[in-house]
Amino acid sequence: MSRVTLVTGGMGGLGEAICIKMAKMGYQVATTYSPGNTKVATWLADMKSKGYEFRAYPCDVTNLESAQACIDQITKEMGPVDVLVNNAGITRDMTFKKMDKTNWDAVISTNLDSVFNMTKPVCDGMTDRGWGRVINISSINGQKGAFGQTNYSAAKAGMHGFSKALALEVAKKGVTVNTISPGYIGTQMVLAIPEEVLDSKIIPQIPMGRLGKPEEVAGLVAYLASDEAAFLTGANIAINGGQHMQ
Repeated sequence: MSRVTLVTGGMGGLGEAICIKMAKMGYQVATTYSPGNTKVATWLADMKSKGYEFRAYPCDVTNLESAQACIDQITKEMGPVDVLVNNAGITRDMTFKKMDKTNWDAVISTNLDSVFNMTKPVCDGMTDRGWGRVINISSINGQKGAFGQTNYSAAKAGMHGFSKALALEVAKKGVTVNTISPGYIGTQMVLAIPEEVLDSKIIPQIPMGRLGKPEEVAGLVAYLASDEAAFLTGANIAINGGQHMQ
């Protein structure tokens, strides 16, 4: 039986590219969707028409009980989760002066609390089996900060702190924990930015002179999930076209 990959927030954009890449690598692939999402069946049918037999499970990633129930269902139907990609995330951008607690909490709970909620139910199983991969999708703005994103930058920076600490705890058990920090990737969300803004303010900041491709990030995820990446843990890998170097 092939290994099981779970990608949170895998319907569309970067998450979809990761699902497709992992399927091409021979993994069984599951994704989560927010309860009430009415586009699940259409998305699954579209993916099936392209040759991808994904499974989708309802999950409120901000809620530990919902996450546990989701993992239990996946384990029952597909087997234990071997690769967890914490990709779910939202933005609620505004200056700190205008930010209220509601918009702070929404981003922290979806982008950071979710990492705990989804990792907690799978981590012990990974260590017991002696193999596992936890891959957290952070952001360039968690590394360098961004105007109007105190909530988002804090959550994304927190993801890597989580990765480093957990990596230390599970390193001897065959489990790796890493962070990927993409820059501006050509997803629907980024492409919704007005073209004049992209051309005048964003692209000029990227030495490669272009947006990244979702498939390029997905390729990095696939590497981190592989046996060849067994000695790589606690890392934060930037994939941003040279926009921010550390």
